[in-house]
Amino acid sequence: MILVALRRLLSAIPVLFIVSLISFGLMRLIPGDPAASIAGPSATPAQIDQLRRDLGLDEPLLMQLLHYYQGLLQGDFGKSLLLGKGVLAATLERLPVTIGLSLYALVLTLLIGVTSGIIAALRQNTWVDQVAMMIAMLGISIPNFFLGLLMIIFFAVQLGWLPSGGYVPFSQDPIGWLRSTTMPAISLALLQAGLLARITRSGMLEVLRQDYVRTARAKGLPERQVILKHALANALIPIVTVIGIIISLLLSGAVVTEALFSLPGMGQLLTQAVLSRDYPMVQGGLLLVTTFLVVVNILVDILYAMIDPRVRYE
Repeated sequence: MILVALRRLLSAIPVLFIVSLISFGLMRLIPGDPAASIAGPSATPAQIDQLRRDLGLDEPLLMQLLHYYQGLLQGDFGKSLLLGKGVLAATLERLPVTIGLSLYALVLTLLIGVTSGIIAALRQNTWVDQVAMMIAMLGISIPNFFLGLLMIIFFAVQLGWLPSGGYVPFSQDPIGWLRSTTMPAISLALLQAGLLARITRSGMLEVLRQDYVRTARAKGLPERQVILKHALANALIPIVTVIGIIISLLLSGAVVTEALFSLPGMGQLLTQAVLSRDYPMVQGGLLLVTTFLVVVNILVDILYAMIDPRVRYE
């Protein structure tokens, strides 16, 4: 397992390098001057030029790139132009909000997707199967921002059950945290739950036709034990694969969802950084988020071998 993790970590280095290079290049292609944005509309050209020199933006792009990588090698992700603090510190302040929201959405995705997929497989070609797959297709088809708007109108404006925006930390008020994150989590989860339901149904149908499942039933084992211990356990490989992808999609979908529900997470931070041309924040934030996703993919690869001993990594 340790060797597998080390090999995956080594293979992730080129990925992180490419992400850092692309984020550096894309930010320079965005129209606008960060120095002018920071200085404000009342600043004189001389003040803007001086600020540009102070920030190192007057240097050639190659020199800026070299200084950027020198900082990364020393563990320095730079200093946010907008916030006036280190990128790493700003990210660590916002990342718990995004991770908490994504984990909440992931739990809902697993509960809805896996459960409906199993039920649909056990009731194949019945009205239950058709309704479950129709709802799954509906969840896949509706964008999360549109679903979020509908939920705000219905649950926040019409019924007044949940707040339309804002965030309450879990450490301060767990119930308040649930109220402030339930609608964003549902809007993120339903899209991925539809995908997971279809994958689970397909995997379960394939496993339920196997001889060992028929043998388990012939032995008189309880149906619940047959489904959970023999069928679902052997259908987990494709499900785990999709879960790894879903985590990435949840984090990327949080950018729009956090802006819609006014959640102070990484999505909102990166959106503000892009709009204000905060080069260090965007570059460092994307690199840190990519690193987190790489770690998640490594854990998924290791989980393969734990679930199915037949899986071997050369």
